[in-house]
Amino acid sequence: MRADIVPGAVFPDYELTDHTAKRRKLSELQGNDPLILVLSRGAFCPKDRRQTEGLIELHREMEVGYSRLVTISTDTLAEMNEFRTGLDAHWTFLSDPARTVQKDLDIAEYTDPVHNPMIPYTLVLEPGLIVYKIYNGYWFFGRPTLEELRQDLRAVGTKFRPDWDITTPEQKAAWEKGEKDRFYPYGKSYAKVFSEQH
Repeated sequence: MRADIVPGAVFPDYELTDHTAKRRKLSELQGNDPLILVLSRGAFCPKDRRQTEGLIELHREMEVGYSRLVTISTDTLAEMNEFRTGLDAHWTFLSDPARTVQKDLDIAEYTDPVHNPMIPYTLVLEPGLIVYKIYNGYWFFGRPTLEELRQDLRAVGTKFRPDWDITTPEQKAAWEKGEKDRFYPYGKSYAKVFSEQH
């Protein structure tokens, strides 16, 4: 992984083709929410298949927890859609057969010259594509468990959601005064609130 991609850094805002053949930027897909970004070897990899099977369960929780999930794969659009549909995954997959991300992040898996995949990283990103945590999944148990990702999402949530604990006297007073910009989804975007805290 490129030396500047570390916790606290801003992750590159890649623009790639999604599973519907539409060009999408990561920042657009993230919106104002936490984002789990999976950099996938591809449909050929049984480890990626198993990780994706686990993420299907977590994704249902993420949808009600206002969090986003995106997978970037070096597969072609057809290969990626076969993989995504075959597993019944419902989040956004991005296709990068030109290996733009692999080259830019310097994560070519040189031990597999046949498939030329990316080293499979999983990143947890705070709003604004800020890196919170990086997992290197070259070995399967280097990949995060669902519970580790839940804990990461909790940590990011407590850090940037002003209304994480609405029981505090300050939050109650703000609501009573009509200061709804401190509460989801009213007023000011969470990304703006978060940037003001740093």
